Amino acid sequence: MTCFALGFAGVSSEILPDSQPSVPGTLPHFLQEPEDAYIIKSNPIKLHCRAAPALQIFFKCNGEWVHQNQHMSQEYMDATGLKVREVMINVSRQQVEDFHGPEDYWCLCVAWSHLGTSKSRKATVRIAYLRKNFEQDPQGKEVPIKGMIVLHCRPPEGVPAAEVEWLKNEEPVVSLSDDNIDTRADHNLIINQARLSDSGNYTCLASNIVAKRRSTTATVVVYVNGGWSLWTEWSPCNVPCGRGVQKRSRTCTNPAPLNGGSFCEGMSMQKITCSALCPVDGGWEEWSEWTACGAECERQRRRECNAPPPKHGGRVCEGALQDTENCTGELCTQSMDSTSDVALYSGLAAGIIAMAVLIVAVMLYRKNQSEYGVDVIDSSTLTGGFQSFSFKAARQGNPLLISSSMAPDLSVGRAYSSPICFQDSMDKELISESSLFDPLPDIKVKVPSSFMVSLGVADRAEYHAKAVPETLPRGLCHGNYSITENHEKSLLTPNLLNKPSKAPVKAFGVFGHAGGRLAVPNTGVSLLVPHGAINEDTTWEMYMLINQDDCSAQTNEGCEILLSPAVTYGPPGLDLSCPVAMTIAHCAEANAENWSIRLKRLTCEKKWEDVMSVEDETTSCYCLMDSHSCHLLLDRPGCYALVGEPFTEGAVKRLKLAVFGSTGANSMDYSLRVYCVDDTPNAFQRVVAMEKGKGGQLLEEQKTLLFKANTSSLQVSIQDIPQFLWNIKPFTTCQEFSFSQVWCSNQQPLHCAFCLERYSPATTQLSCKISVRQVKGHEQILQIFTSIAERQKESVPSVTQMDCSVTSLYGPKAFKIPLSIRQRICATFDTANAKGKDWQLLAQKLHIERNLSYFAKQQSPSAVILNLWEARHQDNGDLDSLASALEEIGKVHSKSPANGNSTDEASSDFT
Repeated sequence: MTCFALGFAGVSSEILPDSQPSVPGTLPHFLQEPEDAYIIKSNPIKLHCRAAPALQIFFKCNGEWVHQNQHMSQEYMDATGLKVREVMINVSRQQVEDFHGPEDYWCLCVAWSHLGTSKSRKATVRIAYLRKNFEQDPQGKEVPIKGMIVLHCRPPEGVPAAEVEWLKNEEPVVSLSDDNIDTRADHNLIINQARLSDSGNYTCLASNIVAKRRSTTATVVVYVNGGWSLWTEWSPCNVPCGRGVQKRSRTCTNPAPLNGGSFCEGMSMQKITCSALCPVDGGWEEWSEWTACGAECERQRRRECNAPPPKHGGRVCEGALQDTENCTGELCTQSMDSTSDVALYSGLAAGIIAMAVLIVAVMLYRKNQSEYGVDVIDSSTLTGGFQSFSFKAARQGNPLLISSSMAPDLSVGRAYSSPICFQDSMDKELISESSLFDPLPDIKVKVPSSFMVSLGVADRAEYHAKAVPETLPRGLCHGNYSITENHEKSLLTPNLLNKPSKAPVKAFGVFGHAGGRLAVPNTGVSLLVPHGAINEDTTWEMYMLINQDDCSAQTNEGCEILLSPAVTYGPPGLDLSCPVAMTIAHCAEANAENWSIRLKRLTCEKKWEDVMSVEDETTSCYCLMDSHSCHLLLDRPGCYALVGEPFTEGAVKRLKLAVFGSTGANSMDYSLRVYCVDDTPNAFQRVVAMEKGKGGQLLEEQKTLLFKANTSSLQVSIQDIPQFLWNIKPFTTCQEFSFSQVWCSNQQPLHCAFCLERYSPATTQLSCKISVRQVKGHEQILQIFTSIAERQKESVPSVTQMDCSVTSLYGPKAFKIPLSIRQRICATFDTANAKGKDWQLLAQKLHIERNLSYFAKQQSPSAVILNLWEARHQDNGDLDSLASALEEIGKVHSKSPANGNSTDEASSDFT
């Protein structure tokens, strides 16, 4: 048996493998190796090691042999006759705490046999603990039904790492049996679609071998926003005859609001007017004058039952149609011979018979015509009743673009397609008697349409409009608003509006019952005052103005930016019976997925308040977004603006790019100025005003750049300059605007300049290109080719603004749809049927069917729909869309049932 020399310090070198005799046998292999262990509180842990065949086993910890006295060992023979030795040691908390090394406290076993030694795996020994405070506690949430719930939990630091369990109302959350619940490896709890049953108190429970810890409790509330039920059927008209009211209602029960969810927005009840024909009793007219005394010494007088005539089953007049009395004295004439009497009476009888036949024929004709129902619609209403109309531009071509062969004349009016002013020549054309809506008296329009007949327009109809006064009424007073001789002074009086720091762009006019339009020149901003919006025998001086101040500080909340001019219309005390239609240009590439666009109004405290989101459906106002303009129906005067907040980096606003040039104080110098402004006519108008004072020339057609909300800057660089002819100021070939400068420009004229110098006076041509590019975005190239010599010879101002002296239109000439036809269309579509959808179909065909609840609350929904159509199509005189809509509806109305029912019956089926 081999002897081992052991000292107090541990195991001597005599036990090393090379000191063992080489006798037959096998190397020891471990049947049990030491396992990782954790010391809990102050309790020591035991490490076990078992090997066969083994003559001896010792532990080695942290590179040093453990003393033999600390080993507890035993040996025995296994079933195969091999000697098995098992060793155990204790490791205390103090030993672990006293060890300071680059890694954790570790131990391994070394086993000996006749052939040599074997080593076991390393087992680490660590002190177990679990701190009290969670690194992140879950937070309570309020989420809508079907929304996602994410509760975050980061357990306290501990050894070993704590395991996490979620409790709901003190019961374990079992995610395996519920596909809607997911407990992640990062300890978060995710509920993909919230249900009402998911409301409760959630707790994160962390535990290891030392202790358990509870997080703060997070309360989750799943709420349900209320939804409207379907409308009930319209109630019967509440009066047997005359003008009454029909009602329908809905309830906020689809679903009902729960757990603090919002109540339904909008009206729970709608009312519309209805009318039933009342019987009209006949009344006698005044007696006619007495006839001359006849041969029989009698005279007669007559009266007619036409004041009023009996209608709708009313009683006829009681009494005699003719009155006869004797006349005496010289009034009585001598009797004529019998032959003359016979001829006279025969003629009278023939005349009476002819009159009776004529009356019967007229009555039969009217009866036949009345068989056409008012629901019968024919597109010839438009083609026969009136024709297309458009405002004419002042000039052809693009006067903004200056070539080297023509005198410079910059006209802002051609920069945009929307109507920006009414020209004098156009106004004279409209006022003339040959105007579209005021034809010559001898011109008659043939209208063979069945719809025109049903609207009450005769087969050969004449349209006449009253002449609009050439001068505006003066000295009128309405409430606190006084109209004086000086319009501008009246417009800017302190009791109406605080004077802006910069001169506003404005327009004003006096409007009466006939209505009209206002247009602020060169801005894409206009106002339509509908016919009948102002009471009869009343006039108002109305105005519009654009505040040129920087409104960004007032409107910007969070990530909001201004997308349109701030437009004010008034006066404040304006009393209207129906909403006006305001059109404002904007610069947003509107997309519901990328933008949140809202309409805001300036309060009396000079703070901006939300009016509505353009995607909302509300009954307070109406907002219709087109690609470049927004059309608003407003019944409250004030200052309005469009603001936007981007949802994603895909949100885009349009920039208008323009390059101007001018010669410097030194004739050899030439300056190029590149402008990047919001793509609205008003913003570009300010550029033109600046360049007018500098003598600038527009060198290239304006271009549009789509600028993304990706926080990337805008780079402007000049390229391809002939180096042998021109010198450019160093370090200016590429200039850059930060993202915030461009994104929040608020229509300010943002620009940069490139200063060039000619080497020789003989150089008369400049050709180059300017690149305007957003990093990680779009790029536009402005190509410059201009003649410097020709520009030096020209002495006229290089930038001129359009002189728009006529900014308002009054009465019928301001509208595309003649009043008589408009009234018939409204009468047709406003008449309620079984489902009350006539005007809704009109809105659908005109592609303005969103937010129908707004139209429903109007006294005449069809009239408001037509007002919106007028505002939307003011930039073109094209009536095709309206004609096509009526033609489509007319085709539906004209279809008769197979059994041959009348047109009225077919129309009654139309909803």
